[in-house]
Amino acid sequence: GGGGGGAAEAAAAQRDAIFVHSDASATRELPECRGYDFERDLHERRGACDYDALFAQFATFGFQATHLARATAIVNRMLRWRLSDEPVTDDTPDELRDEAVRRRTRCTVFLGYTSNMISCGVREVLCFLARHRLVDCVVTTAGGVEEDFLKCLAPHLMGDFALPGAQLRRRGVNRIGNLLVPNDNYCLFEDWLMPHLDHMLDEQVRSGTVWSPSAIIAHLGAAIDDERSVYYWCAKNNIPVFCPALTDGSIGDMLYFHSYKHSSPSLVVDIARDARRLCDLAVRAPRTGCVILGGGLVKHHILNANLMRNGLHYSVFINTGHGFEGSDAGAPPDEALSWGKIRADADYVKVHGEASMLFPLLVSQTFLKYAAEVAAADADADAETK
Repeated sequence: GGGGGGAAEAAAAQRDAIFVHSDASATRELPECRGYDFERDLHERRGACDYDALFAQFATFGFQATHLARATAIVNRMLRWRLSDEPVTDDTPDELRDEAVRRRTRCTVFLGYTSNMISCGVREVLCFLARHRLVDCVVTTAGGVEEDFLKCLAPHLMGDFALPGAQLRRRGVNRIGNLLVPNDNYCLFEDWLMPHLDHMLDEQVRSGTVWSPSAIIAHLGAAIDDERSVYYWCAKNNIPVFCPALTDGSIGDMLYFHSYKHSSPSLVVDIARDARRLCDLAVRAPRTGCVILGGGLVKHHILNANLMRNGLHYSVFINTGHGFEGSDAGAPPDEALSWGKIRADADYVKVHGEASMLFPLLVSQTFLKYAAEVAAADADADAETK
């Protein structure tokens, strides 16, 4: 009898350990995990997917689909925020008290991306953003600058991740992932760039012009005169492009060669001037947000500038970095909160994934729709004035 009682007690203890009672109050307000039902597309749309509905449903897919949906919501809030959404306070400057001014005052959007985003087809997506002035400034790397101009002179080509490097080297072909860039393309770039460096040096000597990376990129963007170029549109729309590591690539090689051709004096590039310009842009903005593809320099440069204003209000990061090695790309957004680079009350998300696939999807649900709204509003305003 005693043995049976002990067994029953042990079974009850095991049952209690396995079947812990659920506290309904902990989950009462949470949405149901639910995916997309293609049945309606099959029967009502003849197999045509309703992509807007699919992306909206991502919110309850779970995993990174939910993070992408969260990124979409944050970017849409970022784009549609106006200073008129906030109350006027005693600290509001006089120039920002007028209601019409407040309705026109938007969130300042910082866009950052690493060079591989220009290498691949994301370049055309970035070009769309610059063409329609959907961002207020850009931060990128040297490759992110020069490859835009390279593509205006000759195309990058499709290859394969597995092509042998030694064989490609013997044939004068460079590999970027599964993309190929012939060495001859860089020769074309040198032939195009060198006269512009000569011109910049001449202005430096004759007029005392101080060339910062953003001034150089604006000059080259205007000079390329090609609507396929991201920096053509940045120059045309007065969107500053910051590249604190401008020498870390082919442009740096050309500056090196140019310094021997013109050694006394040589062209001087003032990166401190751009540091002030970028920080001033952050400090003077009523509200700031960022979309950053990749990590490292571009991510930290934007976050550090926003440290000067006690952090960003909106932040979206897309990269494949992991946090366990302490890298900048891998760091979760919460780490930036500890530094004051993102505000404690900010909207933020990191989407763990490859940006060449995810960023065009994000743009289709955010910047594209916003641009269409702006175009429709402008058309209505024009019609009213006629």
